[in-house]
Amino acid sequence: MENQTSTQEIFDAGIRLTEKAAKRLSAVMEAEGKKGFGLRMNVTTGGCSGMNYDMSFEKEQNEFDKVFDSQGMKIFCDLKSYLYLKGIKIDFSNDILNGGFKIVNPNAERTCGCGTSFSV
Repeated sequence: MENQTSTQEIFDAGIRLTEKAAKRLSAVMEAEGKKGFGLRMNVTTGGCSGMNYDMSFEKEQNEFDKVFDSQGMKIFCDLKSYLYLKGIKIDFSNDILNGGFKIVNPNAERTCGCGTSFSV
């Protein structure tokens, strides 16, 4: 029974935002006139480690999207990207040298120094 629970938890692992990331995303959406939109998370090929994170704003979900709610914000993710993004946490830092959005991905075997590229 314990194995079933952990397997189900992995299958249902969502995409989470920290409070700082949610506040920053909300501010950017408002500045761009996209208040009430959700965050679209995708994976694209490229970058120094083989795959890139892609973040954009979208009003509605697509037909086959997984949809998550974190910190009061909707997060949309297509099924193919979700295979690489399940269980990630998105944070934000104002640090002068290493500031910006930081993605903690438990699925990544290797990440690049800039933090926007990974491999599995």
